[in-house]
Amino acid sequence: MPPGLRALPRPVAVVVSAGGVLGAAHVGVGYALSERGFAPDMIIGTSVGALTGAIVAAHPSGAAPWLDGVWTRLRRREVYPLGYLPSRASIFTDRGLRRLIARSGLPSRIEDLPVPFTAVAMDLATGAPALLDHGDLESALLASAAVPGMLPPVRREGRTLVDGGLIAHVPVLAALRAGAASVVVLSTGPGGSVSRRAVPHRRAGAIAARAWMLALHHQIERDLDSVSRHVPTVVLPTGIETWPAPWDFGHAQRMISTAHRSAGQFLDGLRVSGPGLYRLEGPSAGSPGAGGATTPSLSRSAL
Repeated sequence: MPPGLRALPRPVAVVVSAGGVLGAAHVGVGYALSERGFAPDMIIGTSVGALTGAIVAAHPSGAAPWLDGVWTRLRRREVYPLGYLPSRASIFTDRGLRRLIARSGLPSRIEDLPVPFTAVAMDLATGAPALLDHGDLESALLASAAVPGMLPPVRREGRTLVDGGLIAHVPVLAALRAGAASVVVLSTGPGGSVSRRAVPHRRAGAIAARAWMLALHHQIERDLDSVSRHVPTVVLPTGIETWPAPWDFGHAQRMISTAHRSAGQFLDGLRVSGPGLYRLEGPSAGSPGAGGATTPSLSRSAL
C-alpha cells in the first residue's frame, strides 16, 4: 500500500458520488485502489454511487472486475425502460434497476453486508438527507437513485424518498456523521470544476445546464471544505476531460481505463499529513493539473 493510503487514520470511509452514466469512472478508480491493497472500513454512496458502493461492500475483493463487465455491456433501455406505469410519478419504471440489483449478489438487508454501508437519499417532504444504514437493501438503493420525474419515488419507513444526489452529490457529510476518521472520495463528472466563462450560450438548455452546474459545484465544494476541516479528505482524480451525455452508455470502457490510470498515478504520489483537502490542483478537478502534472497537492493547509 502506498504511504499516503497507509497514513490515513482509521476508520476510513470511501464516499461514492452520484453521476448516473458517469459512474463507470468509479470502476477505474476502484481498480487503482484494489491494486494497491486498500480496503475501506465503511462505504457511503449516493444514487449510482450507492449501487456501486453496495456491490463493493458485498464483494470487497472482487467487485471491480464484475462492475467492469456490467458497465461495458450496459445500455440505456436496461436502466430506463419504457413501459406501463402504475402512476404518473415518473417517465420510466424502476424494473431495470430492480433487475440489476437482483443479479448483483447482494443480501436482502444492509446489516448483512460485510462492510458497513450507507445509502443517501432525500426526504421529499422535508428536503433532509435520509441516511439508510439498516433495513431492506433493495428499497434503499432504489430510493437513493430515484431521480425525480425519471424514476418513481420510494416509500420507506413512512417517508417518500428520492435521489440523494439532489442534496448530497458527494456525501462526505454522511461519512463524517458515521464516524469516519478520514475520507476517500470517488467523484464523477464536471461538477467538481466549472468553466470560468461568465456568459453561456443564449439558449434555454445551455442556460439551465450552466445554472445546474454552478449549484452542483458550490454544493460539492462547500461539503468538501466542511469535512476537510476535521479529517483528511482525499479526492481521487479520474483524468476524464470530456464526459458523455447522461443518457449515453457507450463510453464506459474509455472512462474506466482513463480513471484507472489517473487515480493510480495520484495514489502513488499521495502524501497525507493531518486534516485537509488532498486533490489535484488545476483547471479541472477531474484531470491532472496545469501542464499535466500528477503530483498531488494539499489544497488547504492542515487546521
